[in-house]
Amino acid sequence: MKSIFKALAVATLSMAIFAIPSFAGDTVKLGVAGVISGDLAPYGISSVRGVEIAIEDINAKGGVLGKKIELLIGDDVCKPEIAVNMATKLVSDGAQMIVGHVCSGCTIAANKIYKDANLLVVSPASTNDSLTLDGEHPNFFRTIAYDGAQATLMTNFAKNELKAKKVALIHDKGDYGKGQMDLARAAFKKLGGVEVVLFEGVTTGAVDFSAIVQKIKRSKADLTMWGGYHSDASKIVGLLKKKRVKTTFFGGDGIIGANFTTLAGKYAEGVYATGPNDTSSNPLYQKIAAKHIKKYGEKPGTFFFNAYTCVQALTKAAETAGAVDTNKMEAAMHINKIKSPLGTIGFDKNGDVVGAGFSVYKVINGQYKQVN
Repeated sequence: MKSIFKALAVATLSMAIFAIPSFAGDTVKLGVAGVISGDLAPYGISSVRGVEIAIEDINAKGGVLGKKIELLIGDDVCKPEIAVNMATKLVSDGAQMIVGHVCSGCTIAANKIYKDANLLVVSPASTNDSLTLDGEHPNFFRTIAYDGAQATLMTNFAKNELKAKKVALIHDKGDYGKGQMDLARAAFKKLGGVEVVLFEGVTTGAVDFSAIVQKIKRSKADLTMWGGYHSDASKIVGLLKKKRVKTTFFGGDGIIGANFTTLAGKYAEGVYATGPNDTSSNPLYQKIAAKHIKKYGEKPGTFFFNAYTCVQALTKAAETAGAVDTNKMEAAMHINKIKSPLGTIGFDKNGDVVGAGFSVYKVINGQYKQVN
């Protein structure tokens, strides 16, 4: 980790809020919230970096409504109870708009605070369906497709391309992971022709996943679908390969990217995952990717581009509204079109992104390659 993240790594991060930089005079305060410590830190760090570079670009052009953007950073450690406290701190520190969180459970918990404070929230990574589809989070938007869309893609690919007959659905019991597999189970039932032979949760962070691997083996599932994140998935995949269990592993966006392939090593080969569409031919994508490499010395992480787009959406909404006014900005979010690194995107009546979908990827020679 470089720049600010070196400092964050040695700090007590549980409810920490960091303001960088502080400008003289009036500013617009933007809070970015997510997991920037622990096993899932790469996801949150990629998000923060996307926000940082977007703010640098916008401030270089004069800021928003003639004011510079001041950044507040908070770490929720992917724990909902910490996310609530952290959200409270962001609000008390004067945040006027929010990018985040990464983990769906944290977003659901923290948004009670943001909604009461009448703040607009745009997430680059929280995919749980309820955030947009149950009507309880009218202040929430996201630049990533929701789990229902992923479930449809995953299950259709599993049946039609992988020719799966028996499927084991495994999850980490969280809002994101279990929610994703609940949707997959419903989608398989609707599709027909695929038998769900195992549906079970595991304890995230466990040292030994032998028990679930044995259950997958006994189930004779030709496909194992995972709802959760890369840290647990890498252990499960490794054990499945070591035990020579004949099953194909398929995860959602929680395992997409180099975080998983690095941890799983040679055992990652042949694994499938869904993730945001490849827009690497987009000129803006290329421009800000180059900025990331120059600033941090490495390629952007999983949610970098989605987070950059979150800032674009919020600031354009403010400009359209003519003020940092949540009600007016919310209306603007539904009508604006944003030329982003994800392509030209907008938001539907629920707050879900329009114009940025998902694809299926496979690990080939140690790297994810788009296959659908």
